[in-house]
Amino acid sequence: MKTNSRYLTDVLMTALAPAIWGSTYIVTTSFLPAGYPLTVAMLRALPAGLLLLLLVRKLPFGTWWGRAFILGALNFSFFWAMLFVSAYRLPGGVAATVGAVQPLIVIALSRLFLGKPVRSLAVLAGLAGMAGVGLLVLTPKAALDPVGIAAGLAGAVSMAFGTVLTRRWAPPVSNLTFTAWQLTAGGILLVPTALFLEPALPALSAVNIAGIAYLGLIGAAFTYLLWFRGLSRIEPSAVASLGFLSPVVATLLGWLTLGQSLAPAQIAGFAMVLAGVWLSQRATMPVRPIRPAASPQRANRPA
Repeated sequence: MKTNSRYLTDVLMTALAPAIWGSTYIVTTSFLPAGYPLTVAMLRALPAGLLLLLLVRKLPFGTWWGRAFILGALNFSFFWAMLFVSAYRLPGGVAATVGAVQPLIVIALSRLFLGKPVRSLAVLAGLAGMAGVGLLVLTPKAALDPVGIAAGLAGAVSMAFGTVLTRRWAPPVSNLTFTAWQLTAGGILLVPTALFLEPALPALSAVNIAGIAYLGLIGAAFTYLLWFRGLSRIEPSAVASLGFLSPVVATLLGWLTLGQSLAPAQIAGFAMVLAGVWLSQRATMPVRPIRPAASPQRANRPA
């Protein structure tokens, strides 16, 4: 029982990360100036990473310098850049559905890099979750753009590689330190991109600063600490499936705060997403060892 309860605790703590990420859209559109996605991404990652570095006071060493920048690029800078390209060139529903292929990519990469078996139940969970996201966010008028589709797939592959390599390169430091390294490295890599590809930010209001602070401290530092903690304890395919919760929370927030309606197809999408998450956890949940039955001699021994 202890094994399963500990596993459930790890899953619930990890699930907080994508649930909080679901608030990113409404915070970005309501609190931040429009048209500066890469600059906002840089401000989301770099200050949070530097703050965590001040707390842990430990820099990468040896091969971890290179690994920190590789993971920072995969999990943050390249992933976020592709995510924004996809979001700008595709309707939100199409972009979210393309990104939902990530758990299936993680299953394949886990087999390649970690030697994990490909479980049919995990594949079924990935397909169910992807179909659920499609029902949740796609509209009949959704248009397809080849560049946007390619960017969405590239972002999904980037995050999938980051997820698997984060598990493979288990560092000899705490999750807090590991999160600080990756956030800082990802933020540094975004600096030249933001400077050269976007105009300078206008003067920020108190509301803008509050939005950036939320995305950095809560939406990046806190959530990725939980995410990387989960990756150190749960199989990558199970962690990746929790990402389906992000569009669920985003849709619920739109319904609660923006007065958006929920169609029957979206309700069915909710059910399919939750079923996909449950199936994925079921496929990777550790099995409790069965205690051997007491021998007749021990059972008949007098007390």
